[in-house]
Amino acid sequence: MSARGEVPASVLIRGGTVATAADVYPADVLIEDGAIAAIGRLPDAAAAETIDAAGCYVLPGGVDPHVHFQTPTGGTWTCDSFTTGTVAAAHGGVTSAIHFCVQEPGEPLDATVARWRGLLDDSPPVVDVGFHAMVTDLSTPELRAGLRSLPALGVSTFKVFMSGESMLDGGTLLATLQEAARCGAMVMVHAEDGEAIDLLVAEALAAGRVAPRHHATTRPPETEALAVARAIGLARLAGASLYVVHVSSAQALRVVAEARAAGADVTGETCPQYLLLDERCLDGDPDEAAKYLFTPPPRTPADQEALWDGLARGELAVVASDHGGFPLAAKRGHADFTRIPQGLPGVETRLGLLHHHGVRSGRLSLSRLVELLSANPARRFGLYPRKGAIAVGSDADVVVFDPERRTTIAAAALHSATDYSPYDGWEVVGAPRAVLVRGRVVVRDGELEAEPGHGAYLPRAVTGARRAGVAA
Repeated sequence: MSARGEVPASVLIRGGTVATAADVYPADVLIEDGAIAAIGRLPDAAAAETIDAAGCYVLPGGVDPHVHFQTPTGGTWTCDSFTTGTVAAAHGGVTSAIHFCVQEPGEPLDATVARWRGLLDDSPPVVDVGFHAMVTDLSTPELRAGLRSLPALGVSTFKVFMSGESMLDGGTLLATLQEAARCGAMVMVHAEDGEAIDLLVAEALAAGRVAPRHHATTRPPETEALAVARAIGLARLAGASLYVVHVSSAQALRVVAEARAAGADVTGETCPQYLLLDERCLDGDPDEAAKYLFTPPPRTPADQEALWDGLARGELAVVASDHGGFPLAAKRGHADFTRIPQGLPGVETRLGLLHHHGVRSGRLSLSRLVELLSANPARRFGLYPRKGAIAVGSDADVVVFDPERRTTIAAAALHSATDYSPYDGWEVVGAPRAVLVRGRVVVRDGELEAEPGHGAYLPRAVTGARRAGVAA
């Protein structure tokens, strides 16, 4: 065994069952110099460190493409730094996380990336971290042209909002899609009809409907489906690749599925909260309900069933966490639902919840779980096969996962700076025994072994459509 804190030149994971997006089979895995060197029955292999994986799955490290660490929103900030957020990620089997660089008004986008790279250096991660560019201002030709500089910086996705404080108008949204098509980037869209929601919210407040329940009634599924359809139409007009974040409703899923069947280049993502929490959590005591304010809001049990079916049929390709936690004190005591910070923690619980409620329930195969949490996000975000795979030559980002380990989720035992979990008290069967990032054990039996700074900046290749002759 290597000493704590040292990076062994070689690691042998012996006696486990390798699970990839394509297959599940018994095999040993030999790691050398941070990469996977051999896979198979390796009885004669020797290494500086051996991990006994008997009874465990050997999974590719999770890729979570939707996290919000130390992010400004609604006049406050999410409470996890890059360090605490990635410590939580590592304990949940996430070895690569992709975060959002939020552009300030008038800020050139290359300067946005440089500023956030500085924040990453100030708060060193323990897993690898890449960036999306969150576009808020393309008010000049120079700002718009700056989008084309981002792929060279390893930032190959642009995030846009169709509602909320960062909402883009239709022309700016189309311009972003056009620039993405020029440089091969992909556009991620938060798809809600912001103008309709603003009207519904104003009407609710005027009528005194201020309880957390009305966060959901003012953002009905129709507002999501309308925006998804519009975003897909504009993406097809621009010839751009589109990624719809946190699909929450059967109506929005249907729009995505029909567009994909018609040949649209669109990828759908959902999150555990839309699969496992429903609108009833917004009822009752306002301070308790405030924990469950996230956007889009939780939907009905029928929507949950539709999303599970969409995952099984391949209509949705990724399950991300949308991790963005706040302390309970920031969530509670507000006069109306619009003042409650929207978001919740989830990067640490994603794997355990999806294994328990997906694989063990028979909704998902083990290989499908690997697709949704590792291989597909790595492919769509320019990381595959370096990440998201158990393959010779891939980074040795590996989760040794005990499918029979029982745990009860408890906020006090989790590692986010957030002081609650929406799943507090839930029992899950299945948990990581060891988590490796580039051949280094970062978590073993629930204990952190890596120092902040082991994680590195993760540049990504372009994966979006590249179209010639896009309208200026």
